[in-house]
Amino acid sequence: MATEPQNSPFIKNLASSDKKTRDQALSSLRTYLSNRASIPTLDLLKLWKGLFYCLWMQDKPLHQQRLARDLASLVDILHADVVLPFLDCFWKTMAREWVNIEALRMDKYLFLIRQELNASWRYLSRNRWGDKEKVEKYMRILEETPLNAVDVKIPNGLRYHVLDIYVDELEKVGGDGWDLETLEVLLEPVRKLQEESKTKAVRKAAKEVLEDARLKKWRGEEVEKKDEDAEMAEDGADEEWGGIED
Repeated sequence: MATEPQNSPFIKNLASSDKKTRDQALSSLRTYLSNRASIPTLDLLKLWKGLFYCLWMQDKPLHQQRLARDLASLVDILHADVVLPFLDCFWKTMAREWVNIEALRMDKYLFLIRQELNASWRYLSRNRWGDKEKVEKYMRILEETPLNAVDVKIPNGLRYHVLDIYVDELEKVGGDGWDLETLEVLLEPVRKLQEESKTKAVRKAAKEVLEDARLKKWRGEEVEKKDEDAEMAEDGADEEWGGIED
């Protein structure tokens, strides 16, 4: 097996106009990734550029969605030491290529981002989010690229989409049973964006995420509000006019 990804045919074949060739290249890539305990950052960036254009060349929505899921599933076959660098290079690739995505192709990349975010949450949620170091490292990855508060090179469109799906994908992975300490760590990149972004619309979008009703429910805040509403309803019932007394 080639030691350098750029020396392997599957890299350029990922962007082939022929679907069969792309599928074969993706299969070769799976074998390559599953057998590497470490991969240099430059090689990961080259791999993600190939994968970006692999999706670029794929037409028909159902095939696009299947491919996006397949790309997200690569996280599951990676050596533990490769996962976070792999995800880091994914976000860097999306930030770099975002301005080149045509309107007619945007939907499939939005779907890919959703799948990759979900895959990252699933990976980190193993053992009930027990590897705190990895969770914190991934939060720094999000802070440095898709949710970077100050870097003008990061497209706001990418920021908005990640914010839009952030809680959705957390809900799919974590359900309602959240450890509050873990939840607050996962929200830190959004909180920092809300506090430090120089763009009012970005700060507003981040604030809306932090005020999501599901987060309140997971923290128990919604339950308390319901209790208050129930007490008010009971008080109101006690004071309700009972008609003219004899």
